[in-house]
Amino acid sequence: MEEVRLGDDTIEVVILPEVGARLHRLRVAGHDLLRTPADPSDHLRDPFLWGAYVMAPWCNRIEVGTVRAGSRRVALDANFPDGSAIHGQVYARPWQRRGEGGFLIRAGGDGWPWEYEVGLRIEIVDRSLRIEQTLTNLAEDPMPAGIGLHPWFCRPLLVAIRGEVVHRVNAASQPQPEQVSGSFDLRQMGEMAADLDATWARLADPPVELRWPTIGLGATMRITAPEPHVVAASPSGLDAIALEPQTHAPQGLRRMLNGEPGGLALLQPGATLSLTVAMTFA
Repeated sequence: MEEVRLGDDTIEVVILPEVGARLHRLRVAGHDLLRTPADPSDHLRDPFLWGAYVMAPWCNRIEVGTVRAGSRRVALDANFPDGSAIHGQVYARPWQRRGEGGFLIRAGGDGWPWEYEVGLRIEIVDRSLRIEQTLTNLAEDPMPAGIGLHPWFCRPLLVAIRGEVVHRVNAASQPQPEQVSGSFDLRQMGEMAADLDATWARLADPPVELRWPTIGLGATMRITAPEPHVVAASPSGLDAIALEPQTHAPQGLRRMLNGEPGGLALLQPGATLSLTVAMTFA
């Protein structure tokens, strides 16, 4: 399996073009920060719980079955044990390399009836990692669109998510978010409660901060997108926490069709949706 290495001793990333152009490894000052398998082929056997991968043309969950969107029918199969269609289509497919730190894939025209192109560019400057993602509609009519990044950061980890409102449950997402309170109020740095799986919106700047207390390393995550959201999951049986910047809330297709907040964008033919994640380490 091809491994593309970028960076130096300060920040090093290893990308697997054959498996979704995902980040297999993120190492900062000699410390691995992502949940990284010893064998890279484990990403294929279990694509959802390792590294950091691109989600497109939607993020999080969409109900399976046939749904009409405009003049087309979306007909997705389940790819997750809860019976949902989760995290898009490109997280484990082969991508092509496009210059230094650049990757590209074309997909769609199947259960997702629009054809599209996803681009990824990774840059490292000093103590900062910049990940730019783009989603372009190649079809001749408007396409529902969402894009995001799904990293699994190693524990022990302290987290701050500075969102004013939250969708408390991703699997059965309610139409309207709620004001943050209790264990869902993560505006101050601390440990996440076990088994949260929620989505935060109305984000302050910086929206996310992380700290690994045992190695004395911290990071600030900034997100550039039309309507940024952050999903976080803290499964008690896993040695990592997911902190996922993305462009919409869960059940994004239903939200778009029903006029609920946080829906997929409606991308015009030839138009591009972008999301940039910038992490600075200290």
